[in-house]
Amino acid sequence: MSALPPVTGPRPPHGSAGGDPAFEESTWERRTRRRSPSARWIGWRLRGLVLAALVGCIAMFLLLRTLAAVPALDAQLRVDDAGALHLVGPTPSPALQSLIGADGQVHPIDALLVQRSARWLALDEDRASQARQHDLLAGALAKGTVRLVDTGGRMHSVQATPRGAAGMGWLYWLLSTFALLLYQVTMVVLLARPEPRNALFAVMAFAQVGNLLFLAALSTPALGWPAGFMRWEQGLRTLFDLVTAAALVHVTNLHPRRLPGGGLRSVLAWLVVGLMLAATWTEVLAHGWWWTQGLAIGGALAAIGQLAWMQRRDPHPVALQLLRFCTVAVATLVLLTATVAALGPALSARGQAAAIGSTVWVVFLAAMLLLLPFLSRTQQLMREFSLVAGVSTVATALDLLFVAVFSLGNFASLTLALFISLAVYAGARQWLLAQVMSRQRLTTERMFEHLYRVAREVQVQPRSVGEHLDRLLRELFEPLSVQFAARRTRRSRVVSDGANLVVPVPRLDAAAGSAAEPHGALVLGFAERGRRLFTEDDARLADRIVEQIARAVAFDQAVERGRSEERVRIAQDLHDDIGARLLTLMYQAPTPEMEDYLRHTLKDLKTLTRGLAAPSHPLSHAIAEWKADIAQRAAAADCELGWAFAYERDFQLSVVQWSALTRVLRELVSNALAHAHATRIDVEASIGDGALVLSVIDNGSGRAPQTWSHGLGLGGVRKRVKQLGGEVLWRENGERGIVCRVTVPGFGPSR
Repeated sequence: MSALPPVTGPRPPHGSAGGDPAFEESTWERRTRRRSPSARWIGWRLRGLVLAALVGCIAMFLLLRTLAAVPALDAQLRVDDAGALHLVGPTPSPALQSLIGADGQVHPIDALLVQRSARWLALDEDRASQARQHDLLAGALAKGTVRLVDTGGRMHSVQATPRGAAGMGWLYWLLSTFALLLYQVTMVVLLARPEPRNALFAVMAFAQVGNLLFLAALSTPALGWPAGFMRWEQGLRTLFDLVTAAALVHVTNLHPRRLPGGGLRSVLAWLVVGLMLAATWTEVLAHGWWWTQGLAIGGALAAIGQLAWMQRRDPHPVALQLLRFCTVAVATLVLLTATVAALGPALSARGQAAAIGSTVWVVFLAAMLLLLPFLSRTQQLMREFSLVAGVSTVATALDLLFVAVFSLGNFASLTLALFISLAVYAGARQWLLAQVMSRQRLTTERMFEHLYRVAREVQVQPRSVGEHLDRLLRELFEPLSVQFAARRTRRSRVVSDGANLVVPVPRLDAAAGSAAEPHGALVLGFAERGRRLFTEDDARLADRIVEQIARAVAFDQAVERGRSEERVRIAQDLHDDIGARLLTLMYQAPTPEMEDYLRHTLKDLKTLTRGLAAPSHPLSHAIAEWKADIAQRAAAADCELGWAFAYERDFQLSVVQWSALTRVLRELVSNALAHAHATRIDVEASIGDGALVLSVIDNGSGRAPQTWSHGLGLGGVRKRVKQLGGEVLWRENGERGIVCRVTVPGFGPSR
């Protein structure tokens, strides 16, 4: 498993076809060998994975135990639309204004006390006030009783009780389980292929694991965390986000293609992040939230720029997918940042909405990292995640803006924001899907048309199935490259994490022994000219195409076997019945002329039955028979014969080819002798470059062939030539005679 799949295969800008051995080894054989379970998950990898799982479970148990034992406020606080703090109870309480700390002093409190995260507080003074109030609450909880004073001067005492495991809340269990899953998948990726790209993926994933654990701890229903927790939350989550930005810049210099000058840019990104963290932790830099958000967004924009540059230089579907998802992520982050920044001091009254928005964004980013190792299998899920994250972020931003600009209440602003977001989502969903996935498919009608055409061509030349399958897959998937690999596989497979699709090439000729026996594979690289990855749906579609082609050829072979058996039966009947009758008549012929005629008829019948019974005919034997037959006919009519037949090499004629050419030659020669009364006939033929060119030339009395009425004879010639996939043309031969020219493309030995 590789979270960031390596570049496998060639880098042709325009696509190519060939048999580069290095390509075969790097894209398929080497990766298959490396991914062998027996070679990977044994020894130190297996022990490391078990140890990592154990460490993760222990860490989760310790976090649960710590939070469950921390005292929490046994009452709920809420903030009204005016930003005032109230106790939730059976009777409304006046606004709370102060808290009596563990030192007995009265300390002012406000809506920041219920703000559960300092990471998304834009103002430095708000973060300091929030941390101070939570520390005061932690000290009071440690005493066992929290005393709150309202605006009327009355004191409200609230007991502190440990949360316990049952009081953690469902959101805690959901987020912590998600964090553990992301951690475990990251360890699998890192142990499977320990390399720089996966190490950078692990850095980003572990940072989001930390973010998820903080969100899980802050999601508990009751208020109350250890003293200093909010300062740690703000500092560490800032670290997580900036490290993620630097790792993103670094990894997009390496994956899926290496960019020139990437090392310098990566060092610069890490240096800037290091300086920023030092300035934030030492509190020497004012407006730290702004700097943090600016660097995080800047890092994401730099990664987008590098991926776009990479795609222009050398297209790769992984780069395009990462570019699209990075664009969605940074767009939602910019929207959320702009909204929080625009609210400013009013944010404390809407802390819950801001927390929901930031939580959704972190969950979205963590989900993208979780699904990235399975990119070719989870494109649709990632697409839906992107859309849901965008809608949720837009809804949160609108909710906050409606409160700040129009002073709407909580319920009204939330309802209106959700309505507008869902309306925009419903209207733009199809366009967004097309932009995110850029996936196009042939229509069913065009698919059937292509498949039928290829099946017909393969039936004529079964050994050329690789060439025809190559052409069909190019039309269907539009890959950047298609190459042949001398490797057997019975099923189509998505390899290189979606960069390549391996499709078996079956042997469909009669010598293969099995109609579906593969003898190689086509390796397709980068679907839709590098605009998307291959998926398991593509592999299933390719398997169906291969299966349908094999079925069509098998059906044709079965029909041909039936025809062959029927021809043998007819030939046997002709030989046993008609042949016996003609032989009897020959012995009883009243004149020598009649006996000679019957003897020639028997000879023709013998040639016909032998041809029908044989499954194929060597070209050289067929030429000899044709010449002998035509020479005999010409001699009987006192006609001179010229014969010239050239071919590159001998091969087997099918019964259809032999039968059609035999009857065409006989009909043309018979017409020249019987109707045109020719005194010379020239038969010229050549087979080369995959085509047959046959000419029958006579010096008879025939003229103006365009005026002829095509009866059974000439109509039969046209029909048989068309059956071979060719065409026939008659024209005048100078001042006397006719030339008949037959052209049959694709006529020759099967390749």
